[in-house]
Order: sequence, then C-alpha cells, then structure tokens
Amino acid sequence: MTEQNSSPEAPRAVRLPNSPALLIAAIVLVAGLSGALVTKAFSQGPGGFGPPFMHHGPMSPAQIEERADKMVRHLAVEVDATNEQQDKLRGIMRAAVKDVVPVAERTRNARLQARELLAAPTINRADLEKLRTEQIASADAVSKRVVQAIADAAEVLTPEQRKKLNDRFPPHGGFWRPWHRG
Repeated sequence: MTEQNSSPEAPRAVRLPNSPALLIAAIVLVAGLSGALVTKAFSQGPGGFGPPFMHHGPMSPAQIEERADKMVRHLAVEVDATNEQQDKLRGIMRAAVKDVVPVAERTRNARLQARELLAAPTINRADLEKLRTEQIASADAVSKRVVQAIADAAEVLTPEQRKKLNDRFPPHGGFWRPWHRG
C-alpha cells in the first residue's frame, strides 16, 4: 500500500470573499482573458469548431488587447460605467493581458517540449515531471494575476454597479444549468 499524503499539513485552499458581485466580475474577466489565452496558445490553424471560431494562427497581442477592450466596453454598457471607470477598467485589463499573454508562448513551447519528450526512444520521467511542475507554477501565477485583476476591477465599480452586473447572470447553475439533468 502506498502512502497518499506524506506532508503533515494539508495545503490551504484560497478563500475569496463570498460575494456574488466578485464572482460575476471574476467570470467576466476570466472569460475574456481565458479566451484570449486559449486562442493565442492553442489556435495553430483551422479547427473543428466551424467558421465563427476558426482562426488562422495565434492571435497577435494587438488582437488580444482589442478583444479585451471590447469586453470592457460591453461590461461598461451593462453597468452604466462612467468614462473614468471605463478608463480604469481598460488600464486594469491591459495590464493583466500584458502580464498573462507571454504565458501563452511558454505554454506553446511546453507543449512542443512534451511532444518531444514523449516521442523520444526512452521516456525521461524526471524531465516530464519538471515540465509538469513548471506548467502548474505558470498556471498558478496566471490564476493569481487574474484574481488580482478581478479584485482591482471590482473596486472600480460601485456596489450598485456590481449588483446590477450580478443581476444580469442566472442564479446557481450558471449558463450550463439547462444542459444538466437531475
């Protein structure tokens, strides 16, 4: 029988404030950043998703920034944000995108490195594990940066605007609720 957890302390889970507005802001920012990152990291040519989602190569940093700016404009309309709030939100988003986009290139390089390691005549488990831990650390850094951007954006909005944004989203179950049964 193998030992499952050799450390005396279990890792602590990061707890965020239990606020629906923060959750909504998180969804909006994560969706935008994730979409930009995933597209940049993984779209290497036409895919199987059909014409609206088909990209011919990775998005440029300018395209990613444009998509993020469009998302901020959409959010601003939804909550009746002032011009000053929009400028602050754009600054937060641009800074976050600039911090997160380079990770996409490293992710693409790591994927190529993993393919090489797995195609080698001898599997080097130590190198695979090193690559895995590097990617986990990279994902953790992105996650921390996204949470920072979410908190910064939430502070720009008034409590009324956060409530308005919260009211625009469905209650528990989210967007996928109709797809779940039982």
